[in-house]
Amino acid sequence: MIVAVPIAVFLLAYLLGAIPFGLLVARWFGISDIRSHGSGNIGATNVWRVAGPRAAIWVYILDIGKGVAAVLIARAVSQTWLPRDTFLVLTALAAVLGHVFPVYMRFKGGKGVNTGLGVIATLLPLEALICFLIFVIVVALSRYISLGSIVGSISLASLVGIERQLLGRQIAVIYLYLTIALAVLVILTHWKNIGRILQGTESRFSFSGGSKERPRG
Repeated sequence: MIVAVPIAVFLLAYLLGAIPFGLLVARWFGISDIRSHGSGNIGATNVWRVAGPRAAIWVYILDIGKGVAAVLIARAVSQTWLPRDTFLVLTALAAVLGHVFPVYMRFKGGKGVNTGLGVIATLLPLEALICFLIFVIVVALSRYISLGSIVGSISLASLVGIERQLLGRQIAVIYLYLTIALAVLVILTHWKNIGRILQGTESRFSFSGGSKERPRG
């Protein structure tokens, strides 16, 4: 019973994270399968390009929200099997991995950025805000969502490391491990984007929406 409670929470967080809101919201806005359009990704950026800003805003909210919800559920659960911070971090990771590898979609999901933002905003709100601002600045200057996501995730891990190791802030080391894991995951899920950025073929973000993504192929 002691082990069953945290495992149940991890499973719930994974299943929550795995809900493909990009696919569902795009379908509500008239796109039968967002995976057949634009980049083929179910994330909010592709929804923005294909289905428009209104649809994408809902995806942003819901994808971030499921990360927040997973951590809040874990905070509400009483368990003694794991240290509290470890329990919260593993729940957060389960939610993000659910988004990236959703069981409902044969384990082919999104890139985990927004769900990752949701868990970090709940666990480390100040650090999340700082790195979100870095993301916004990078996107404003480059108009590459992918580059902003990569730089933001690396900045998060670096910031937590600096706070803990150099500034002496009392941040449990498990949170540093979490931010490093998220940064690695973001880099891996954006590996093709990195190649296109280097080649100068990556699609730039447009606030007007519309399909500016490269064709599927």
